[in-house]
Parts: sequence; C-alpha cells; structure tokens
Amino acid sequence: MSDSYWFRTGEATVFSSEGQGTDAMPEILLGDVKGPAGHAFANLMGQTEGHTRMFAIRATNQQVRPATIMVPKVTIKSSAYVNLFGGPVQSAVADAVIDSVADGVIPRLQANELCIVAMIWIDPSCATNPNLDRKDLYRTNYEAMKLAIQRAMSNSPSIDELIANRHKVFHEMYDPETGESQW
Repeated sequence: MSDSYWFRTGEATVFSSEGQGTDAMPEILLGDVKGPAGHAFANLMGQTEGHTRMFAIRATNQQVRPATIMVPKVTIKSSAYVNLFGGPVQSAVADAVIDSVADGVIPRLQANELCIVAMIWIDPSCATNPNLDRKDLYRTNYEAMKLAIQRAMSNSPSIDELIANRHKVFHEMYDPETGESQW
C-alpha cells in the first residue's frame, strides 16, 4: 500500500460532436481499498431509486481492475437512460480504466489494491434522442475518464497552477463580472 494513493481526485470534461449533447464530465475518487476511498466504494454498494450504481465491466465476467463503481450524477428515469449508462458509457469507463493500467498511469502491481468511484454525467436528453451518436457518447466518456484518471494520479492541476489562473480562468457556466452563464 502506498500513502501516495490514499485519496486522489480527478475530473475532466470532453465535449461532444456538434449537436450531440454527449459531453462527458466524470469526477473520480481513486485510492487504496483499505482507506477512505475503499470505504466510500463499499458504502455505495447499495441501491437507491433513480441512482442505479454499477461496476465498470468490459463484458460479461470482465470486471475491470482497479474495481470501479459508476454513480450517475442525475436521476435515472427511463430504461433508455439505463441502456446508455450500462452500455456505451459503462464500456467507455471500463476501457479507460484498463488502458490507464496498460499505459502505466495506474501501477499494474497495485491494480487490486486500488478502487475508483466515478460520478458520471449523461445529459438526460440523450435518452430520448433518436439520432444519438452512441459512438460519440463512448468517445467522450472514454477520453474524459482517461484524463480524469491521469489527473488524479498526477495531482493535476497543481496548486501553483490553480493560484496562477485564479483571475484568468473562469467557470464556463458562470461569468463573475455579469453573474450570468457564459453558455
């Protein structure tokens, strides 16, 4: 067990192809199964109505390592949403975790000692979009999850970067000068 992987967080946003609404914004907690991340992981094992949690699996009988639990950020209200969460998104998250181990971002020898809690966003309108590009939904979630893992493992952004950008970089959904959304 390494103290350096006790409690790591990461997030990323990857935008969709034009007009798809398949933006991905995972927020993750990564850490040792014997520490606070492991306790959080275990506490999420129960189900609550509208917030179905599931392991990231690549296919039947192919749960990823580090064990990863996916938690939806919005209330699931339809089987169509469940099919997206447990289909292209689950596949993307699982592939990103395995590829992060294969690429050496997550140490292979610690894959069974670590766990990941991944809060996952899918725009509810995706579930009712008959023209939804499921490949783009996969792409954005795969890229965002890989980036979130990389950021968690490297403690990025650094505190120095955050301080340097404090008055230069602003939240996309809020303009501090006008108080309005920038979107």
